[in-house]
Amino acid sequence: MTLPETLHPSLWRADQLAHSATRCADTGFAALSAQLPGGGWPLGTLIDLLVQQHGIGELRLLQPALAALDKRPIVLLQPPHLPQALALAALGLEPSQLLWVRSGAKASDALWAAEQILRSGCCGALLFWQKQARGETLRRLHLAAQSGETLFCMVRPLAAAQDASPAPLRLSLKPAAGGIDIGFVKRRGPQRDTPLFLPLTPALLQRHAPLDRDTPATAPARSILPALVN
Repeated sequence: MTLPETLHPSLWRADQLAHSATRCADTGFAALSAQLPGGGWPLGTLIDLLVQQHGIGELRLLQPALAALDKRPIVLLQPPHLPQALALAALGLEPSQLLWVRSGAKASDALWAAEQILRSGCCGALLFWQKQARGETLRRLHLAAQSGETLFCMVRPLAAAQDASPAPLRLSLKPAAGGIDIGFVKRRGPQRDTPLFLPLTPALLQRHAPLDRDTPATAPARSILPALVN
C-alpha cells in the first residue's frame, strides 16, 4: 500500500500526525511535542496562539524554543504590557536579545511592521499580539513568514478561534492550576477534543508574590505587576 506522505508532503492519514513541511523547533515539553506535526513549533509559518486572557503563561510556554535561538533577536510586537527585563532574563532571555516594537495608533502600522520583520529574516522569533486581523492580512503574514525560518506566533483572543485562518497550527490556551490547558483548534493530524494540561514553572514575580487569602487555592497564578513576565 502506498502511504499518502510518500506521494506529497501535504498528505497524511486522518489518524496520524502529518510530517512537517518545514523545520521545527523543539517545544521543550515532550507531551506537547508529541502532539504537534514534526514534533515541535513549525518555523517559517504562522502559529496562532489563542489566549483566554493575557499573562497565563504564553511566554513560559515558548521559553524553551526562544532560549534555544542562539541569541538571535526576538521581537515583541505590540505586547499588552511593558516587558519586564528582569523577569525575562530569569527565563533565559537576555535583554540585549529582545526588541520591543510599538507601532503607531493604526492597526495597519503593526501589521506592516510584522510583515517587514518576517520578510527581512533578521530575527529568530516574532511574537505579535493583535486583537483583530482580517483573513487577507493573515494570509499576507503567513506568506511573509514562509520567506524565512522565523518562529512566528500571533497571540490573539480566544474568540478568534471561530474565525478562519491560514495558520496550519492553532492552539487555544486557558489558565489551569499549576499550568495551562492547551486545546488543538487546528493541526495537520487527527482531531483531539480533550485539552492537554501542561504544567508550567511559576514566573519570577509569581514565585515571590504574597498569597491572597481571599483567592481559592485552585485559581491560576497571576502576575502581581502589569508587566510582560508570564
